[in-house]
Parts: sequence; structure tokens; C-alpha cells
Amino acid sequence: MPDFVAAIDQGTTSTRAMIFDHSGAEIGRHQLEHEQILPRAGWVEHDPVEIWERTASVLMSVLNKTSLEATDLAALGITNQRETTLVWNRKTGRPYYNAIVWQDTRTDRIAAALDRDGRGDVIRQKAGLPPATYFSGGKVQWILDNVDGVREAAERGDAIFGTTDSWLLWNLTGGTRGGVHVTDVTNASRTMLMDLETLDWDDELLSFFGIPRQMLPRIVSSSSPEPYGVTLPTGPLAGEVPLTAALGDQQAAMVGQVCLSVGEAKNTYGTGNFLLLNTGENIVRSKNGLLTTVCYRFGDAKPVYALEGSIAVTGSAVQWLRDQLGIISGAAQSETLARQVDDNGGVYFVPAFSGLFAPYWRSDARGAIVGLSRFNTNAHVARAALEAICYQSRDVVDAMEADSGVHLEVLKVDGGITANELCMQIQADVLGVEVVKPVVAETTALGAAYAAGLAVGFWSDPQELRANWQEGQRWSPSWSEDQRSTGYAGWQKAVQRTLDWVDLE
Repeated sequence: MPDFVAAIDQGTTSTRAMIFDHSGAEIGRHQLEHEQILPRAGWVEHDPVEIWERTASVLMSVLNKTSLEATDLAALGITNQRETTLVWNRKTGRPYYNAIVWQDTRTDRIAAALDRDGRGDVIRQKAGLPPATYFSGGKVQWILDNVDGVREAAERGDAIFGTTDSWLLWNLTGGTRGGVHVTDVTNASRTMLMDLETLDWDDELLSFFGIPRQMLPRIVSSSSPEPYGVTLPTGPLAGEVPLTAALGDQQAAMVGQVCLSVGEAKNTYGTGNFLLLNTGENIVRSKNGLLTTVCYRFGDAKPVYALEGSIAVTGSAVQWLRDQLGIISGAAQSETLARQVDDNGGVYFVPAFSGLFAPYWRSDARGAIVGLSRFNTNAHVARAALEAICYQSRDVVDAMEADSGVHLEVLKVDGGITANELCMQIQADVLGVEVVKPVVAETTALGAAYAAGLAVGFWSDPQELRANWQEGQRWSPSWSEDQRSTGYAGWQKAVQRTLDWVDLE
């Protein structure tokens, strides 16, 4: 068997390809950013063609960097930004519209209408999700209703829908020349269109959005010994590599962190924050604003489920300090600037740019910086941005404990912001628990590689993956209980100031 497994990690701001060996160690990577298209307030789009071109480029580049060939790869896995919605023509391969990104809020009236007339309760029961702008169903409806000719093309079977995993799998396996149109159960569970129990598209849910069933990809397992397809000799890998895994990015991080037992949890710090708790084969329906989602399904085994707290804006708040406010020149500088002060100076920053996700689910909220006085400086704002990442995670942890009865003892963390040591220390302080980062922090790509490798026997079983996990760094709480409760009370007051800002009627 070849010595390596590859993964594509198609994220919100960039696409990377990574290659791993049997120990789970990184052999090579290449990463490219793509444009964030912001046509108007609340709208966020990506160019699907650019994403495919970036994917092809990073795959070719990582092979060149490592002096490897397609024959050196046992399998290829894909992980992706979830909910981001693409509709393209299966005959020409051309998208009908830009990809509508998960952060986009243009479907707020669609979501509000679902909740007003009771359909929202059906969606919660069947799909495990609240009606929200976050998920794909409303985005597909918006394209069908607003882009000329798409509904007619969909009814003919020409216009097809997918999240970015489907788009990449279709292109990697031939595109207009027989590309496979599939999605895995984790991505399908983020659409408001799939029944969590049957793991199939649900006709009643489809009717809520007016989506023709023939648009939809076939739902497959997250890891499949029978490959979804193979890459083409004429494609970016220049050889036939089996495509055996696909998972939404946060579910992939669960696999990469080896959170494969009931009660294990991780928090991924990226554009947003995503905290997941493994609930095993049980579908736990949240009463506290969390999502019930498929965690993974390996082959023909029963699906494993999770509770998830999705936070829209965390790392992208730091990006906003850099790109829109201009108070830092790079993400690393946020730590340097925030270290100039000992605390937030009474300033709280609630980055509700796309409304508030878990556990609030308030699309009427908008961002606010509160508590400002003449005393405050840009360092306090930078510190408040880091604290916002941690307080939003506290909101979710509290909801998760209420739903599951599981008290968090240790939080496994991963993602780009974990390089910010001050932010991780604040996270330990805000939660009052140990925060632990693995040696390989890019667990999203690693999880896709693990799922792909398990499918072909590159790793024999999950116990092999557990042996690979190694602690890289640990942060212990230093705040007193009084500091913790006072700080969180201020945060909760700040959140209240962001509500009812947008009129959804």
C-alpha cells in the first residue's frame, strides 16, 4: 500500500491540501486564499470557479513540494466549509450564481417565515436544526426564486445543488464527463432538508423550500471502502487516487481530535467557532439552542451523532480588526496589541455581523462594541475581540452541559486561533477548565485524511488513531470565580444590546 494519505480542506477563506503519513504527521501542505465577495450588507459570496482552480492548484503544488506522485497516495479525503451553497449546470459545469456562504444573511425573511407558521418545529424535529440563515435550504430557495432560468433548469434536471464537497467531488471525478454528484451525511445534515433518522432527503422538508428533489446529490457515508470515484489522470493529481472520505469541516475536526467516544468534545477556532460533543448513536434534541447533527458515519456502521454549538464570527472578528478597522496588520498582532493591557477596561465587543448563532439564534442582532470611555485604546478593543471568542464559547459550553448533563473537564482545541496563546489562556480563564491543544493543530484536514485512510485499511481501526494523538500545549485557569462570574455577567449585558437591531418583518 502507498505510504501517504492526502486531504483537501476547502475552508471559508482559503483552500489547502495536506499530506500525512501513517503516524498522522504532516508531510507537506500548500494553501491559497480566495476572494470574499461582499455585494451588499449581510451578503457573503465566493466564486465557485476560483475555489475549484485554487483546489487544483494546491493539490499540484503539494505534490511538487513533497516530490510525490499520485501513486504514493493511498486515498484522498475532502473536508469543507459547510452550508455554503452552489448551484451549477451539470451539462456545462458553469455555476448559475456565486456560492452563497454560510455567513450570508439574505435569507432572514425566509427563516423568519418558517418559524411564524409552524414549519420551523417540523424542521427542528426532522433535521435537528432551527430555521436560520446559516443553513443551505433557504439559500437554494433564494437562488431558485431570484436567478433567471434556474428553477426551470432544476425541474429539467440540469441545475444541480451541492455544498463545496459536492462541487469538488464532481470536478475531481470528471465534471461534465461523468463527475459523481454526491454529498456525505454530515454535510447533508446541515441543509434543513435531510431527516436525521432516515439519513435521506425528506419530501416534506423539500416542499417547505420549493426545491425539486432531482437537484440534490446522493447521500453517502463519510468514509467509504467503495470509493465515491477516482481522480482523473488528466486532473490536478495526474493519476487515479480513490476518493473515499468527505466530512463537513467541524465533523472532520472531531475525527482528527479522535473524539470518537460518547462525551468527548472539541472546539475548533476558525472563521467561526464550532464546539461539538459526541452523543454516540443517540439523537439528542437540544432544548438550549444547540444543533443536533450527524458527527460521522463510517461505511455501513450506524451513524454517530453530535450536539453542536455554532458561532458565526470569531477568527473573522480578528480579520475585521485588520481589514476594516486597520488597527492591526496581521492576525498575530492581535495578541501583541491585546497584551498591552491587563484586562478589557470595561469594553465588550459582540461581533454579531451575521446575527447571533448558538445558543441565541437571533438573525435580528448586529455587532456592537459597548462600554467605551475616553480611557480606552485600540488595545482594549483587541483584547475585547479575543474575549468575545472565549465568551461565545462559554455560552455554548453552558448550553451543552444543560442539554447533555455532561460537565466538561477538559476542552480539546484546534484551528488557527490556537496559535494565539493569550486567547487560549483567556479561554481557560473564562471556562474554568483545562484547555488542551494537540501537536497537530490542523485537525480538520487530519480528520479527512483519517476517514479516507480508514476506508482503505491504511489505518486498521480508530484505536490506531488514538495512539497518534499527542498533547502539544495546555492552559490552566488563573482567574478567580469572582473574576469569571463578573466578566461573564458583563458579556451577557453586552449581548442584550445587540438584539432587535434589524427588523425582520
